Amino acid sequence: MSASSILSFSTTFALVTLSLGLLLTVGRIVRGPTLPDRVLGLDMLVAIAIGFIAVIAIRSGFNLYIDIAIALSLVGFLATVAFARFILARGLSPESGRASGKALATARRPRKRGRR
Repeated sequence: MSASSILSFSTTFALVTLSLGLLLTVGRIVRGPTLPDRVLGLDMLVAIAIGFIAVIAIRSGFNLYIDIAIALSLVGFLATVAFARFILARGLSPESGRASGKALATARRPRKRGRR
């Protein structure tokens, strides 16, 4: 076996595996019982997309795709942090999927504005 045939087989196997992971992740997003499950699914979709981009970069030899994957990872990280803050602001507990009483009480209370 030559190096090019091993590389071709490896990238094909990686694309098939990533496609299977993509299907399972979409299933988790659609079926996810709670909002945190769906957020983790969306984060996993970003990771799988980065994997696709990396494999295509290896297969094509076009190194600019790596920069695109890095930019996508930064945007995906910021989106995950924003979703996590949104979930914490809503006061959802992972066990029940409902807002806690303390979170509802603080959400209803008006905020004090300071003078500048």
